[in-house]
Amino acid sequence: MIIPNKLKLGDTIGIVAPSDPIIGDNIEELEKAKEIVEKKGFKVKFSKNIFSNTNGYSSTAKEKAEDMNEMFLDKNIKMIWCAKGGNNSNTIFELLDYEAIKQNPKIICGYSDITSITNTITAKTGLVTFSGTNFKTIATDETDYSFKEALKRFADGNLELGTKDEEYITIQEGQAEGNLVGGNLSLIHSLVSGKYKIEFKDKILFIEELGLETEPAGASHFLAHMKQNGVFDSIKGLWIGNYQHESNIKLEQIIIDTIGNEYKFPIIKSNNFGHIENKTVIPIGTKAKIDTNQRQKIKLIEQCVK
Repeated sequence: MIIPNKLKLGDTIGIVAPSDPIIGDNIEELEKAKEIVEKKGFKVKFSKNIFSNTNGYSSTAKEKAEDMNEMFLDKNIKMIWCAKGGNNSNTIFELLDYEAIKQNPKIICGYSDITSITNTITAKTGLVTFSGTNFKTIATDETDYSFKEALKRFADGNLELGTKDEEYITIQEGQAEGNLVGGNLSLIHSLVSGKYKIEFKDKILFIEELGLETEPAGASHFLAHMKQNGVFDSIKGLWIGNYQHESNIKLEQIIIDTIGNEYKFPIIKSNNFGHIENKTVIPIGTKAKIDTNQRQKIKLIEQCVK
């Protein structure tokens, strides 16, 4: 794996919008997030096309990819932070310069629709990428939990997942080690097959889902597709994050109902990542260990920034 460099005070963070457009209130939210981050001692640079909405539903794939490629090539940019999620970040897959990314490794972070980009970049280049708060959310969260988690991981190199008092639930007992892969369930299921499929063999899979967009039957559909394509035959462990739906049906309930009990890998649950206020930063591509005998049932055991 390629490990990106730590973030240092005075470094410049590049902000890109590879998913939904930055329009309306998002513009003010982005400016507020910029102010918060700059007060911490970092510089912030918006990409050239960040406020573009050429298509009426987003900027063009070419504009998005141009911004991403330029940020990786810019020697002054030390981290790339995705502004927000949405629906169509996968439109840039063919246009990303994976060789340039490999030759200019740096931290890239986001969640939700950004799951597609981070997992694909890791699969194509070997660069460790990160599932964590989007840049806009720094300004819209009610607390600074997620921003602190980002600074802890990127600037300090701390390997702690969340805080010490967070609850982990055992769904299925066991121990496992493997590189992390995952993110938003609806996006991960689309990377199971096809030209941009990712590798699940011997991985620890982490998944969460937005209940406002995916009802329980929809989550079951995604999981069944993954099962039918051998994902659960391949992984070493499963880590479930946040899922909130008006039915109060839990994601772990859907998982057990959909995939059955023939798999013997450990399954754990926590509420410190996903479409939720508290988002820890999970590295994609580095090794973690699940041990359901421990209070904190998953730990990072490999460096993710240097």
